Amino acid sequence: MATHNDFGKKGEEMAVQFLLQNGYTIIERNYVFDKAEIDIIAEKEDILAVIEVKARNSADFGNPQDAVNRKKIQHLVKAIDHYIVTNNIQEEVRFDIIAITRKGKKHTLEHLKDAFYHF
Repeated sequence: MATHNDFGKKGEEMAVQFLLQNGYTIIERNYVFDKAEIDIIAEKEDILAVIEVKARNSADFGNPQDAVNRKKIQHLVKAIDHYIVTNNIQEEVRFDIIAITRKGKKHTLEHLKDAFYHF
């Protein structure tokens, strides 16, 4: 597996630990529907958070969250719609991004709540 893929997996683990430490319950990881994969579906209070994790080795080519483009958003919305219908979910849905950037041997993690809207 390529080094960037390893860092991506490590980033997802970091995101899960961050969410757990902040009172979220992890419902699903790597939920796949059609062409979309939702990295994390988590719950806190009465909110279902759809979380896209983006990890980068540096910010030299932009912030990690900038990689979530219109097409990616369309795929995420389609996948969570399927998940909601299939599981008869009644909670409010929020789309978040967790952006992780490596700086030397340290990492920064930023949780962007309501990072985008589905319409």
